Amino acid sequence: MSTVLAFVLGVVLTVAAIPVVRWVNEWRDRARNSASLQDSRVTTVSQVLHLVVQGAPTAITVVDRAGEVILSNSRAHEMAIVHDRTLNPEVWVVGQEVFEDLETRTIDLAMPRRSTGNRVSDVKALIKPLTLVDNYFIIVYGTDESENVRMESARRDFVANVSHELKTPVGGMSLLAEALLQDPNDPDMVEYFGNKLLNESHRMAELITELISLSKLQGAEALPEMMPVKVDEVIDEAMSRNQISADNAGIKLTRGDRTGVEVMGDRPMLVMAVSNLISNAVNYSSESQPVSITQKIVRENVILIRVTDRGIGIEPENQKRVFERFFRVDKARSRQTGGTGLGLAIVKHVVANHSGNIKLWSRPGTGSTFTIELPIYVPEPEPEQLELLEEDDQPSTPTFREAVTRATARRKEKEKQ
Repeated sequence: MSTVLAFVLGVVLTVAAIPVVRWVNEWRDRARNSASLQDSRVTTVSQVLHLVVQGAPTAITVVDRAGEVILSNSRAHEMAIVHDRTLNPEVWVVGQEVFEDLETRTIDLAMPRRSTGNRVSDVKALIKPLTLVDNYFIIVYGTDESENVRMESARRDFVANVSHELKTPVGGMSLLAEALLQDPNDPDMVEYFGNKLLNESHRMAELITELISLSKLQGAEALPEMMPVKVDEVIDEAMSRNQISADNAGIKLTRGDRTGVEVMGDRPMLVMAVSNLISNAVNYSSESQPVSITQKIVRENVILIRVTDRGIGIEPENQKRVFERFFRVDKARSRQTGGTGLGLAIVKHVVANHSGNIKLWSRPGTGSTFTIELPIYVPEPEPEQLELLEEDDQPSTPTFREAVTRATARRKEKEKQ
């Protein structure tokens, strides 16, 4: 009897002890976590300074007179100011001069292209004494100037190209005007040079117009309000704009089947983009060679607009540059056709502003195909259409377009009743 009583008492005590043991374990875990958090907290000025230096967007490096790196952060390594605890040799040459006269100096560093994914290509390093009390340490601050250098280079190239392109028609107009003034009483000379002068003025006006269009597309100016645009109508108008020039060149413009697809966009911009592609195809095609404009729906939500020519084609090394401003595949042919070299650059920015993409396929001697990819616009159904769709008890699941069409027909039947 006493054995059974002892057993029962042991069970009761064990059950009663379980909550106590659980509470002790939880308390111990909380105490351990609290101690861990307490250890990771920033409690000293040295910890604050360390985090400030390591998290700074600027490269920071401290060097002593022997050239040994005392302190550096991750940005200093990314900008190649420090590599394997060794200071960049170019920086060290300037740093020795700073040790001598305690004067602050700056140096521009051009980084070699590396395959590690580091995009830093240009760095400005400022080198100064750590203190003016002694000259035992210098500090190097580095800033990433890659984007500024790239933008400045693009700006210089753009200004130089614009100046060159404007100088050509202006110089031609000046010479033609002088020729007219030399013998203004000769009707044949007046007509000949007058027509030449008119053509040069049109060329300059076209260049200025395209520069303005490109500036709007690249600038901060807000785009017009987007609205549904029919792709068929865009292609029709773009072909109409180029029909005369195609006829004069003996080139036939052909188009593929209509799709009835709409895209969300600005109609004049889209027409300008497709028109530029057609004009480019006509200018670089041989006589009697057709230029085709086709459409294709892919992935059910993307429309492809293709402009294909059978012209001179584009060399592989030039295919990546055709969308650059003022780049021309054949400069002699561009001068003959009056091209500005801005057409494809405008196409690229128009497509980008419509959340699209443009691709090029070309083979020298065979021809080229420019493909514009744009997202298809699908209108949201009206509330009445949604109600009718919910009431639809067809066993098969219709497509969205079929459902909207059927709902619209049913609404009209109800209105007749």
